Amino acid sequence: MQTIDLIRLREFTRETGQPTHPELLDTTPMEHVNEIEITEEHITVTYNERINRSYNANEIVHREWTYKYNDDPEFVRAIGRVIDLARKHLTDLPENVACPPGCAECCSGYEPFVSRADVLRIAEHLGLTFNDVMREYVVPRKSADGYYLGYLRKVDEDIASRCLFLKGTRSGRHYCGIYSARPGDCREFSPIGCEDLDASLSRTGAPQIGAPFMPRHPKQGRNGKRQSRR
Repeated sequence: MQTIDLIRLREFTRETGQPTHPELLDTTPMEHVNEIEITEEHITVTYNERINRSYNANEIVHREWTYKYNDDPEFVRAIGRVIDLARKHLTDLPENVACPPGCAECCSGYEPFVSRADVLRIAEHLGLTFNDVMREYVVPRKSADGYYLGYLRKVDEDIASRCLFLKGTRSGRHYCGIYSARPGDCREFSPIGCEDLDASLSRTGAPQIGAPFMPRHPKQGRNGKRQSRR
């Protein structure tokens, strides 16, 4: 690519055979940069995003500038510096790489969805049947692909309330009552980037674990496991 001087448009046309007129040029200033993508040859800057809102749909419009930087020594040096910085910070860890023990802020407000495998694992853990767990502890809501069956119930209907399986008296002393059988959503949760954790808690020390969660109406089955009454 070549930078075009507006004063020498006619000369550029003679050299390239391409028609060039001021009205064909987008001279809008590059502001509000949304995204920068760098490949081995090109750099693409997405900028000046605008949202045109309608009653039932939003139209997102933005400008995009693409430049073949590997022919430009100045750009090559600049991107080289970015790569050097990336290498320097490659092993940097985020501040909240681990949850503070006993925080459990994600156990309130969030709705961990459960698959059939999750329900079966919880049922085996509690000594209940699949249907028992679905009836007592899951709010049915199938996903479009049928993978998820619903989400874990709260102690009441308030979306911000705590999960039924959360144990403990307060932040710093909370723990999961079915930790070894917890759903995949809970297992895969990462505190990295989490803005809800209790920042007042120390990250040192071990969580205080008490009695596990027990079904409300258990009875002993033949295999010695607890089962709910029918």
